[in-house]
Amino acid sequence: MNFAVVAPNVGACARPQLMADLARAAEDAGWDGFFMWDTIEYGDQAVCDTWIALSAVASATRRVRLGTLVLSMARRRPGKVAREAVTLDHLSGGRVILGVGAGYETSGFTKFGESADPKVKAERLDEGLQILTGLWSGERFSFHGRHYTVQDVRFLPRPVNGTIPIWIAANKGLRATGPLRRAARYDGVLGDIPVEDVEAILSFVRRHRPTGAPFDVVVSLEDPNEPLPTPDVVERWERTGVTWLRYELDSLAGASLSLDGARQLVVAGPPR
Repeated sequence: MNFAVVAPNVGACARPQLMADLARAAEDAGWDGFFMWDTIEYGDQAVCDTWIALSAVASATRRVRLGTLVLSMARRRPGKVAREAVTLDHLSGGRVILGVGAGYETSGFTKFGESADPKVKAERLDEGLQILTGLWSGERFSFHGRHYTVQDVRFLPRPVNGTIPIWIAANKGLRATGPLRRAARYDGVLGDIPVEDVEAILSFVRRHRPTGAPFDVVVSLEDPNEPLPTPDVVERWERTGVTWLRYELDSLAGASLSLDGARQLVVAGPPR
């Protein structure tokens, strides 16, 4: 089992140096990952750029995996995402994991003139994912889709480990087979996944997965007022197929969790 801290890139966390310090504390306390939201606007609150903040995190740490949870792929240019992710991957020595989704409802879309139509977002997500993996191959790559075009590009350098793992958001779990089919083509699934559904989700993924390569199931713990699960509970969840537990500090985006409180949770370490 791996354990990750997920911080918003808004409000009290909209300071890259503070995120770097918190990530270093997480690494020292034994956490396995440090991830950040990909929000471009959040009401009247301060927001920092996720890629720049993660660059600070990469420079401040040596071991923890890092990345986006989750990147709103449908509102980003795939070529730019591919370049940013590879650059961060090299800066971190190959520690990047890219959590992606179509984007939450209308957030970051309609206010900037982008379509928030779910079908359009899903199409852009699928095309963007194909472009990411094609560019990361290091071979000459072309793509012609409904929304994006790539014409005879060779994208170097390749990721440190040959590719970058991609986790797909599937917040409705078994109720949304489309996102699960998408996840089966990549490296993992994340979202509001009940632990009792994990075995059925993995069975579905195995039926639709083109290879037998390792596959991550990322379960979220979101209530800072609830204690972390005990090691015996963690062991039971691991037996069902959960590979990552991510602890969300999303209350930092509001006022219910202070920075001091968040640091105490992080420094206490994961439930091993």
